[in-house]
Amino acid sequence: MRASNSEALGPSKLTMATIRQASFVRRRISPFRALSTVALAVALGACGSGGSSGGDGGGGTVQPLSYRILATNDLGMHCVDADFSVFSILPPYNVVGAQVIRTDTAGRPSLAGDAAVALRYSPIPDANGSINSRSVGKTNFWQHAAQLFGANLAPGQGLKGLYMPADATSPEQTSLTWNTAGGLFKAEGIPIIPTDDAGNSNRYPLMRIEATEKSSGEKVATLDIVLPVSEETTCSNCHATGSVAARGSGVSWSANADLEVQSRENVLLLHDARRGTGLMAARPVLCAACHYSAALDLAGSGPNGTQSSHGSMSAVMHAYHADKMQDATGAALPDSWVAQGQIPPSPESQACYQCHPGKNTQCLRGAMTNAVTCQNCHGGMSAVGAAANLQAGGSIDGKNDGKARRPWIDLPRCQSCHTGDAASHQSVADASLMATDGLRMLLAFRSDDPAASPIKATNKRFAENDNRLYRFSKGHGGVGCEGCHNSTHAIWPNPVEAHNDNVAAEQLQGHSGTVTECSTCHATGTLPLSLGGPHGMHPVNDSRWTNGGHGDLAEGSQQSCAACHGTDFRGTVLSRTAAERTWRTESGIRTIGKGLEIGCYDCHSGPGGGD
Repeated sequence: MRASNSEALGPSKLTMATIRQASFVRRRISPFRALSTVALAVALGACGSGGSSGGDGGGGTVQPLSYRILATNDLGMHCVDADFSVFSILPPYNVVGAQVIRTDTAGRPSLAGDAAVALRYSPIPDANGSINSRSVGKTNFWQHAAQLFGANLAPGQGLKGLYMPADATSPEQTSLTWNTAGGLFKAEGIPIIPTDDAGNSNRYPLMRIEATEKSSGEKVATLDIVLPVSEETTCSNCHATGSVAARGSGVSWSANADLEVQSRENVLLLHDARRGTGLMAARPVLCAACHYSAALDLAGSGPNGTQSSHGSMSAVMHAYHADKMQDATGAALPDSWVAQGQIPPSPESQACYQCHPGKNTQCLRGAMTNAVTCQNCHGGMSAVGAAANLQAGGSIDGKNDGKARRPWIDLPRCQSCHTGDAASHQSVADASLMATDGLRMLLAFRSDDPAASPIKATNKRFAENDNRLYRFSKGHGGVGCEGCHNSTHAIWPNPVEAHNDNVAAEQLQGHSGTVTECSTCHATGTLPLSLGGPHGMHPVNDSRWTNGGHGDLAEGSQQSCAACHGTDFRGTVLSRTAAERTWRTESGIRTIGKGLEIGCYDCHSGPGGGD
């Protein structure tokens, strides 16, 4: 029996000094003082600043050349089958995207490509000592990979040739490669399993991304990120022998002692009985062989002939099970959104979590966890199963409006809820479907839309790139949105401060949450006092801003301040401080706490000025 330590993992035993030390290595090329370099991006919920005690930043001073890595898993959770002997939905296949910021001796950042640096991944223990360095011996994937995927893989080899570090025999097998189209480094298909090297379950293991400068051969930066993976894509809740979906007469249900194998065999037995197929005799079966899955279309070639004559994996699974999600008593499980003030159902009682990623694994576990459910963004299972056609603007590129949604393509968008700023945003008449701040919507679609067609915002301040999903979009300086906000489904911060999800943000900027500190990538004092930052941001944690710089800008364009600080200039959720701020004023030292919604009245008698 494996002990589980998956729910309380994080950096709680690490000191902040250790975290910062691990975050990057600076190559000194100057005897001058080393300045921390901080991040290119800031975001929703990070517009509140407050100055720092950092002086004028020493503009024009020669800085040490430094590097910084921004890296994330692409989805926030990857699922993998717990057993491959019967059928397979998803193989071990995790994806990491990374960008490297190079800050030159003038303190100016730029993106570094593969001509400048090389990136590799390696295992790193988390604060609880859990480390995941290998996959061989943790899964039966390699015994069945040839029959399932037609791939002649060596033990430990993933479908794209990558390995877990302890299983690898060459550096190339654990290296990220440059993706020209995406403008980033990628590691596609890391075959990680959610079992650590001690045999314990850990669905949020840490992996270290390390950059080496090619010209010198020196290691110049590291970042520790979560490589999320769950084996809870299971059918056992309903298909174990004797359960609701495996107790009818006329079928000789499985008596296998392994519950996972038993429930999987029952799925094939039921499929054979109802559809006249011979899947049990053909084990192991790849479900995507008949039901197209974009997740397994590694070549991007689309459905083949057999797949074209069947519904997609996503459509048939969601549509068929939409009215069948029940608890042990036969009561329907929650499969709808929550409104303002409502508490999301516990994971074990949610319809989505019965199958993926599982009732113990939290797929949606970031900043939005306490306010919304899966259905607030995706709609209910029938909508995901394409029971109704998308409304105008519902498809990501406009090419699929009026048609059934395309799995993995026509997905919810950030802009569907974050429809603008404090001065200009969309809203709905039903106040219960708006967040308490009155700015953000709690539904990514109209409540009367059975297709759950994602809303397109008219104010693009927080919108993705045109025709692109969040995970492929870029913002300030060409930095990927995920580099500063973290992965889809795991948007920073994780509410559990000690969670492994928060480690990377703490390493990058010294605190959890969206990467908001400009000095993550820009040398202190080198930024102009303008609104040229991400989402129209001004410099954050810069004493020049608090000591008069913001007043000069406000006098020339007061309404531009209203976008984040509110039309009454008393502060909004968009002007909250991301961390405690301290700066010097004429009357002494002033400190404001984390989370304060900054407005003109906090320091002045209003937007007209005056202390």
